[in-house]
Amino acid sequence: MSAYSAAATTAATPARGRVRAAWTLALMTTLCAELTFTAVAVPVTWILLPLLMLMYGAGVLLIRELTVRVGGGWPSLVALGVAYELAEDGLGLQALNSPDMYGAADWGMRALGINWTYWDSQIGIHVVLSVLLPVMILNMLFPQFRGKPYLRTPGLVVAGVLAVLGVFGLRFVIAGTENPDYQLAWGWTVAYVALIAVFAWVGLRVLPRRFGPDPAPSTKSAPRPVIVGIVSGYLTMAFLTTLLPLGLGPVLLFGDAMAPGFRLFAGAATAIMAGWLIVIWRRTANWNDSHRIWLAGGILVSHTAFMIPASLLSVFLGLITIGLEVAALIMLSRHLRRRDGVVAAPR
Repeated sequence: MSAYSAAATTAATPARGRVRAAWTLALMTTLCAELTFTAVAVPVTWILLPLLMLMYGAGVLLIRELTVRVGGGWPSLVALGVAYELAEDGLGLQALNSPDMYGAADWGMRALGINWTYWDSQIGIHVVLSVLLPVMILNMLFPQFRGKPYLRTPGLVVAGVLAVLGVFGLRFVIAGTENPDYQLAWGWTVAYVALIAVFAWVGLRVLPRRFGPDPAPSTKSAPRPVIVGIVSGYLTMAFLTTLLPLGLGPVLLFGDAMAPGFRLFAGAATAIMAGWLIVIWRRTANWNDSHRIWLAGGILVSHTAFMIPASLLSVFLGLITIGLEVAALIMLSRHLRRRDGVVAAPR
């Protein structure tokens, strides 16, 4: 989509609907990435909601808006999601390099000054839970804006400024209190800025020319929606338990029985397998919103359940959160069924 056509489309779209979609995405990405995940094990996360809305909400809104303006699709969102992760964990939290932040250096492989296992886990978490899943849900909630900008140019600029402020907020509010004695070396800062620029260029310039927003459907069929939910839930739990300690506590699954290098490989392989399956499924002729709801449900319920072992309070909060997730997805299914007049309920 050209800049001119994007501007024309935005101008022709009711302002109230666009603004509502933008705010919903900002809230949705914060919910999916943190409030249904980290906040289950660390409830104090809720206190940081304004800062999280800056980093997650404005950051992912910026990614989504830039992608639709250049005619990009899911591959572009993935590339920009990696750039987003580098900005958050590399520049903001400094957790990719710090030997002390979160104890991430003890989760697996650390070499050349980088917490590789932590990095592996955060790429998967942020690309899927911060970017792809919220955008997919918003496409179902606001199908009239699919592939169209939510914001006009001034709004896009504001989102960009707020996202940058969010990175600084992470650096001075979270990293500054959790790991005040660590300062990222200037060499790493330059390296991360360069990598962010490369992934942004690939996502906004290279991938839109090679991949359209939606591929032509194949003649194959996707499995039943419930199977999609079960498989996505299992692979999500396998990815998280391979790379992260249960409930972000001190215990890694299999402990020392799994070598750090193999743990890193197994986590990456699980993520690649999940991505490959989803790419195959979404290209099938019968892929629909019911599949998408079960896909979202499997991922969300699994990633919340991962945090339950943190404490007795986490058990209580986790079960409530899972119940709310299931209820919200049932409500979404009913909303789609009423709106579209087709059966989209899980079966």
